[in-house]
Amino acid sequence: MNKNTIMETKLTDNQVALFYLGQEGFLIKHRKKYILIDPYLSDYVDQNCCSKTVKWVRNYPAPIEAAELDFVDYVLCTHAHYDHADPYTLGTLAKYNSKAIFIAPEPIKETILSYGITPDRMIGAIADEMLELNGCTITPVPSAHEELHMDENGNYMELGYKITVGDISIYHAGDCCVYDGLVERLMNTDVLMLPINGRSYFKVYDDDIIGNMTAEEAVILANKTNAGMMVPMHYDLYSVNCVNPAHFVDILYTINPMQKFHMFVPGECYIL
Repeated sequence: MNKNTIMETKLTDNQVALFYLGQEGFLIKHRKKYILIDPYLSDYVDQNCCSKTVKWVRNYPAPIEAAELDFVDYVLCTHAHYDHADPYTLGTLAKYNSKAIFIAPEPIKETILSYGITPDRMIGAIADEMLELNGCTITPVPSAHEELHMDENGNYMELGYKITVGDISIYHAGDCCVYDGLVERLMNTDVLMLPINGRSYFKVYDDDIIGNMTAEEAVILANKTNAGMMVPMHYDLYSVNCVNPAHFVDILYTINPMQKFHMFVPGECYIL
């Protein structure tokens, strides 16, 4: 995967390309617009994680260098954790890409700015306040990681994003568990990108790893929202926080065998 293969991917005006970057990182291409979500393209977590009980080592390298993404229009971060708002990746993007606009939850805006982004290139996202961005719309949706967290102003610390490009709607959950009202927010979305690595007492209290939906919860959510296609994520990058994707497939075929889904290989392109 490299800059040329991305930019030379031919699409009709009604098609959207999804490129998988690992963990929860995706690049969306529609016509001549590029939207990057939760890019983690360095070893920052491996080198800087504060946990002393687990070893963070990538299972595979980043499929592309951040410096190559000098054509991206928008960079979305769902929350402040380093594998979703990587200081190295964001700082490199700001350095090599003079046009990119960075979007992150309002409460973590100052954190993102500290990575080398200037205020004129930063948008603080607030739940339910739609952003009209030159050919696409982005609606921030609260995410519960593992609970809903708000700052002193009532703004959510973690967000997902519902992105509409052309006639296609894509929801990227970020790190999220199911909560009251989420189903209603996501009805009839064309693509649901959902974490499936789950959560447990020991991960939280022994390893300081905050969890997500289980595979079963994600499959049920897709079923209840009448999702067009489901994309599982956040299960493959770190052995300390992985789940076997075969378990997800088994649950899907047990609960809702007619549900369309796609499991990505890092660096893969999928065209909708």
